Amino acid sequence: LQAMSDNEQDWLALKPQEPSPSQCCGSGCKPCIYDVYEKELAQWERAKAMQDKSLLTGEKEQSNNSELNPDTFTAFSVSSVEQLTEDTYQYKFELPGNSSLRLSLGQHIVLRGVVNGLEVQRAYTPISPGNAEGYFEVLIKCYETGLMSQYIKTWKRGDLVFWRGPFGGFPYQPNKHGELLMLASGTGLAPMIPILQSITDDEEDETFVTLVGCFPTFDRIYLKPLLQDFARYWNIRIYYVLSQETSLEKLPWSYQENTYTGHLNEDLMKTIVNSCRRKPFVLICGSSAFNEDMSRYLKAAGIEEDSCFVF
Repeated sequence: LQAMSDNEQDWLALKPQEPSPSQCCGSGCKPCIYDVYEKELAQWERAKAMQDKSLLTGEKEQSNNSELNPDTFTAFSVSSVEQLTEDTYQYKFELPGNSSLRLSLGQHIVLRGVVNGLEVQRAYTPISPGNAEGYFEVLIKCYETGLMSQYIKTWKRGDLVFWRGPFGGFPYQPNKHGELLMLASGTGLAPMIPILQSITDDEEDETFVTLVGCFPTFDRIYLKPLLQDFARYWNIRIYYVLSQETSLEKLPWSYQENTYTGHLNEDLMKTIVNSCRRKPFVLICGSSAFNEDMSRYLKAAGIEEDSCFVF
């Protein structure tokens, strides 16, 4: 067999690599990483057919204008790392000048990490207001064995981290729904925060909100001071459901009346739905098992699918 010519090898080295399933975050992004790959592959084939490598430069480059972009990854610098609980961290990233990500509510962005030579991508929802200037913040839970978590745990101030987006989001409009019922498990709290912020910032928005946060223990509730601030508004109620607490006696008295122990089950869901001041539109964010359970309990409580949005 004739050895492959140097030219052929050069072209092969430049060929875009097909993404592995671990690189797709599964959130239905447009464009998805596979769409980006198809586009790059077509570009490579065109360049190879014309034997013109200059056709490959430009688009493949990482974006340098420090603006978030759905097609290419942009580097942002970590400006602070704060540990919230034993496994959850709040990361703050710098935006050049006083620029803003300009996210609409509940939109997520996709992080790229390389671990042991394997590229991994995951979607996260910033908890900072979409119009925050000069920074954005992300809440991330790190898992012992998670590939992406191993990478994230190495971050320190000044590190460059690559993001692309934004994607998804909940098309929220002030006063469109009488009441929003937010069901969040753990870091599923993230997309709820910017929506709460926008409701409390807008004096004309009279939407009622009932937020139910599900956590293992009292110590593992994130962002307590921020949630306490929200709960002071006339139109916002916050409940906690703590799966690993057996008694409420050790909790601060201010939490006792709005906290339940055990799991958010069908009976508790009916109680919460019945306590809503208006027929609620429901926002759900958690693991896929949590999302499925919530949809089932809501149905039993008389809430149909067209009145729910799952992040």
